[in-house]
Amino acid sequence: IKYANAICCNFVSLRCPMDQQVFSSIQPTLPNAPGIYKYYGQDGTLLYIGKAKNIRKRVSSYFTQAKQSYKTYELVKQVHRIAFTIVDTEHDALLLENALIKEFKPRFNIELKDDKSYPFIVIKKESFPRVFLTRKKINDGSTYLGPFTSASRQREILGFIKQHIPIRTCSLNLSETNIQKKKFKVCLEYHLGNCKGPCVGLQTAADYAEELEQLKYILKGNLTGIIESHKRELNKLIGEMAFEKAGIVQQKIDSLKKYQSSSVVVSPKLGDLDVFATAKYQEQLVISCLMVRKGTIINSGVQAFKTRIEENTEELLPQAILEIMTLYKSDAKELVVAAPIGFGFGTYNITIPKTGEKAKLLALAQSNANYYIEEQQRKAMLQLNQKDADKGQLLHQLKKDLFLGEVPTHIECFDNSNFQGSYPVSAMVCFKDGLPSKKDYRHFNIKTVQGINDFASMKETVSRRYARLLEENKTLPQLVIIDGGKGQLSAAMEALRELGLEGKMTVVGLAKNIEELFFPGDQESLKLGFQSSSLQFIRYIRDEVHRFGISFHRQQRSKGTFKNELEGIKGIGEQTARELLSKFRSVNNIKKAKEEELVAAIGKKKATSIIDHFRLQ
Repeated sequence: IKYANAICCNFVSLRCPMDQQVFSSIQPTLPNAPGIYKYYGQDGTLLYIGKAKNIRKRVSSYFTQAKQSYKTYELVKQVHRIAFTIVDTEHDALLLENALIKEFKPRFNIELKDDKSYPFIVIKKESFPRVFLTRKKINDGSTYLGPFTSASRQREILGFIKQHIPIRTCSLNLSETNIQKKKFKVCLEYHLGNCKGPCVGLQTAADYAEELEQLKYILKGNLTGIIESHKRELNKLIGEMAFEKAGIVQQKIDSLKKYQSSSVVVSPKLGDLDVFATAKYQEQLVISCLMVRKGTIINSGVQAFKTRIEENTEELLPQAILEIMTLYKSDAKELVVAAPIGFGFGTYNITIPKTGEKAKLLALAQSNANYYIEEQQRKAMLQLNQKDADKGQLLHQLKKDLFLGEVPTHIECFDNSNFQGSYPVSAMVCFKDGLPSKKDYRHFNIKTVQGINDFASMKETVSRRYARLLEENKTLPQLVIIDGGKGQLSAAMEALRELGLEGKMTVVGLAKNIEELFFPGDQESLKLGFQSSSLQFIRYIRDEVHRFGISFHRQQRSKGTFKNELEGIKGIGEQTARELLSKFRSVNNIKKAKEEELVAAIGKKKATSIIDHFRLQ
């Protein structure tokens, strides 16, 4: 990609590696402009490429933030040189980042290349073009439609097309010379009505090209044009008293209408749009896409992008969406998503639906993303089964690795969940004999904690869970996993002490970043082997509680059952709270906002109420 107005510049550090002191000396020279930035290692290796609305602010965040994930810390530690390129717009920055990542494949960037071979429907460049399914895309001038994610679905569509559009299936060389020399004879397909006989000159190239256009209409979900064409043919045949042929055309019209009604999932009035839903699984960003054209889903699929550093979904989403739209050759100008796309899509109509047909499509895309993750989890569990055919062997290994007093046949895991610093909930999953016991899974709406407090929320959840087990005289688990660091672990232990359960079961905290385990009172963590069966099993349990908690959280939000912390402030209603969260993204950001920013958003009176409320906390 070339940019005539792009400005490139390199900064070479004088120290090794680049520390905050060195960075502070070059920080003022970084531009306050959109573009891309590149981090190089000591040997000149390109480590990472990123995009930014403001290069100075984005690059500074890597070197000035006090808290960073383990992988981001490793990246920053290796940076010895910074380069940047200024471009005119955010969209240019997104395109340039995409092109450079594909070309150089930096080790800390998201993996954009997918090694799957997707099927295409090809319209071969030849006289009276054949149409067939292929996985090999050749640069021979042919037209390739797709790619499609399901070969079986495309075979089904091609079968449907064969019933309604007479396209040849033979591989004869139908050159004009061969046809004039009468080298061929019509085959059974002609007699069955599936071909109009171009091999013997019974169909012109222009008429055949018109049939191909109708085929493209079907693949794009636009059946109205072909139905109207059949209706005109029907009326002509009726006028000619050819009732037998008219009956065949009428059957085709009925079949097309039936196919159309089974394919249309939303109102055709919505036009052309792409729907994207996201989910996170281990180190992957999962994107589910539905391509809707004139009310019909013409293509769908789920892509998983491997992430290398802990960038949030908001930062990764633009790159992933651009990659999918490029892969599917999407021409949609409206994108339906669950949250704002923060970078590079200013020329698109971004829709975040709450109700209606678009919301239903978004929910369908989300269910596809969730199903993909469930499949990955099942595969992971299957691998564990293959490595440890006897579940008892896996649990005995876990007992050994965690220095437990008994085999953990009953394991429970807790996790907190909130949305942009608001709406706290908790979840608990239960495993018995090494398998999920879904009837014992539990959700918790936080009742006693005001605002967002992960530690207090964890204490409440653990207290409620085991108070109930004591009350019902049920057995306690041998192992309890707290998804979080030392703070969440301490809160859980405080709840157990108050219930008199300290020492009755083993409790461990699982740190989020580098997957180390903490035991109560220990200063040093326990690090299991990265590929060990015990850590894989604990990861699987952790991912399951994440999935369970997030699905409950999303369900509760959609029902409107949460009461936002902001709504407890006098004069602040649901609508105002929603506007504030939409603008500032979290309650914590609202607390830190300047008075003039709040006044500009909601007016002087309400801004004063919010400032006074948080000042008293």
